[in-house]
Amino acid sequence: MKIVVFGLTISSSWGNGHATLWRGLQRALARRGHRLVFFEQDTPYYADARDLTALEGGDLVLYQDWEDVRRRAEAEIASADVAMVTSYCPDGLAATEAVLGASRALRVFYDLDTPVTLSRLGRGEATGYIGEAGLRGFDLVLSYTGGRALDELVTRLGARRVAPLYGHVDPEVHRPVEAADRFRADLSYLGTYAADRQAALETLFVVPARRAPDRRFLIGGAQYPPGFPWTTNIFFVRHLPPHEHPAFYSSARLTLNVTREAMAAMGWCPSGRLFEAAACGVPILSDAWEGLDAFFEPGREILVAGTSDEAMAAIGLDAASLGRIAANARERVLAEHTSDHRVRHLEAVLGDALRPVATAELAGA
Repeated sequence: MKIVVFGLTISSSWGNGHATLWRGLQRALARRGHRLVFFEQDTPYYADARDLTALEGGDLVLYQDWEDVRRRAEAEIASADVAMVTSYCPDGLAATEAVLGASRALRVFYDLDTPVTLSRLGRGEATGYIGEAGLRGFDLVLSYTGGRALDELVTRLGARRVAPLYGHVDPEVHRPVEAADRFRADLSYLGTYAADRQAALETLFVVPARRAPDRRFLIGGAQYPPGFPWTTNIFFVRHLPPHEHPAFYSSARLTLNVTREAMAAMGWCPSGRLFEAAACGVPILSDAWEGLDAFFEPGREILVAGTSDEAMAAIGLDAASLGRIAANARERVLAEHTSDHRVRHLEAVLGDALRPVATAELAGA
C-alpha cells in the first residue's frame, strides 16, 4: 500500500512522543513492502533538533506553508491507498479537507493524543486539528488509546469506525546495551516536562530522592522550568535523541514511567516509553491506570506505585528481583508489542475498512 500521512513530526524527536512511534511504524511498513509519504511542517523548533532527514523506503516532505505544498499533497493523495491526518498536525484542518476530498484513498484519522483531544473539546476548546464536523467524514479513526475512549470518539465526534493502534517499540533501536557512567542511576526518568505529570513525578521521583540522599536519581528530557524542585542527588541531561535512549535505560537499576493526567484518567493508553524501556531490559516502575495489566502483569513484569512509600519499596528491591521483572517485561514486549506487531494489526484494520470501499466502487461501476 501507499500510505500518505499529514502529521506532527517524524524528523525530530525533540519534545514529542510522535516521532519515535512513527519511525518504528515506517520501518516496519517498509519491511512489509508498504510505502509511507509523510508531510511535516518545517517548524524552527523541530528543525533545530532534527535527527532524521530521510525515510528509507519512504518519502519525507518538509514544507514551510500549506499553500506551497497543497498541490503535491493532492497529487500524493490521488495515488494513495490510505490518506491519514494525525492529531497535532499543524495544518490538520487543511489536510483534513484534502483527505476527505479523496476519491480513491481510504480516509483515516489517527489520534495519538485521544484523552487530551477529548478533554480539550469537553472544555469547549478548539484543538486546531479537528473541525466543527468532528470525525464524521473519515472512513476509519485510529486511536492511541483504547477502552472507553473509543466509544467517546463515536458518540462525541461522530467516528463511524474506530480501532486502537497502541504504542510499540522497534527492538532494533531499543535493546540492552552497555551501561554508560553519565547515565548511571538508582532511578531514572525520561520524558518531556508536562505540568499535568508534575504531581505524580514529585510523588514517585522527587520525594524518594529527598528520602534517599545516598542514591542517584536522573532525569532526561526537555522544557523543564527553572522552578523544578531539584535536589542535590537529582541529575539532569537535556533532550536525548532516540539512539541514546538504550544507554540511558540500560544504565539504571530502575526507570520510572509517569502518565499524563488526562491519559491516566481515561486509561488504556500505554506510553511508548514503557515498551522502549522494557525492550532495553530495565525494570519499570509506573503509576497506575486502568488497562495497564493488559500490557504488563503488575508484580511480575512491571512495578506499580501510587505513593512515595511504594516507590521507595520498589527502589529498595534487590538486583535479582529487579532482574527477573526486567527479563519478564522484555519477553512480553518482544512477543506482543513491537512495531512489526502493530503494523500487522494496522494492515488487518485497514484491510477490513478498505473492503467496503472496494465493494462500493464495484457497485458504482
